[in-house]
Amino acid sequence: MERQQGIVYQMDLFQPQEQEQENVRPSHHREIVSGSEARKELQVERAGEQERALAYELMQVILSPDNISRAYKQVKQNKGVAGVDQMPVEKFAEWYVQEGEHLIGQLQAGSYQPQGVKLAEIPKPNGGMRKLGIPTVTDRIIQQAIAQVLSPIYEREFSEHSYGFRPNRNAHQALEKASEYVAEGRSIVVDLDLKTFFDVVNHDRLMHRLSTRIGDKPLLKLIRKYLQSGILIDGVMSQRTEGTPQGSPLSPLLSNIVLDELDKELESRGHKFVRYADDCNIFVRSQAAGERVIQSVSGFIENKLKLIVNKDKSKVCLSDQTKFLGYTINESGYL
Repeated sequence: MERQQGIVYQMDLFQPQEQEQENVRPSHHREIVSGSEARKELQVERAGEQERALAYELMQVILSPDNISRAYKQVKQNKGVAGVDQMPVEKFAEWYVQEGEHLIGQLQAGSYQPQGVKLAEIPKPNGGMRKLGIPTVTDRIIQQAIAQVLSPIYEREFSEHSYGFRPNRNAHQALEKASEYVAEGRSIVVDLDLKTFFDVVNHDRLMHRLSTRIGDKPLLKLIRKYLQSGILIDGVMSQRTEGTPQGSPLSPLLSNIVLDELDKELESRGHKFVRYADDCNIFVRSQAAGERVIQSVSGFIENKLKLIVNKDKSKVCLSDQTKFLGYTINESGYL
């Protein structure tokens, strides 16, 4: 086995192991250190009213051996098929023995180029097909490693009204909260449907949102590369200019970052609402109030967030005349 910059390139890299740490660190701060050391050194500085994580510290944590190890284990647990390079997840550890040092070096230098994603379609519960982009196993692991570090940073600011793809939050909690609102007399629901949300997210707006919290320019550059990863369709690679690659480990976090802006707007207006990913229900006391809300909020979503509200599927109605997360909600609860 070979020891290089704190990483042991061997088959059991993805098992917990103790390693000696160097006492002297290069001044460029880009070497890989242990995850525990890097986390201790993760610093936050005040920039006006916002916190920005220092750039070099984030990359240290993302590329630390224990964070990569955790990412690998999570991707392996999720299973999934191989990407465009045809490498299954079971072969990654063996591949990493030969290529791990080169991969980490590219990521450190900012020269890494993600591979394209493979398009797959799965049936939606209510009909139609949902398009998924399947990254390679290597890119899934890198994205998972990024998500593991960024999630705690954003969790501190995400709304209490948001339940999708967040630690210790789930769909049943969202349904319970929605049921509470209905039981309080807010039996009219503004059911907002965002048209092909993952396909139309504006890259520039998303990257600006990320840059207000994250000061790590190489990391931001890497995330933009992932957003723009090409899609392989019938043997032809097409470039992506908008949207997030649904099916990747990073897309749930990115979608919550985009829609947190909607959450904050609804909070500032005093609305009672529940959001799970791109499913958002606002609970009001009358049909007239609901009609005003759907017009006003739809305008905010389309004009400010640059997303598209599906007018055909969005509606104002009694809570038991629509479904939220597959359930019907009435004064007695959800079923």
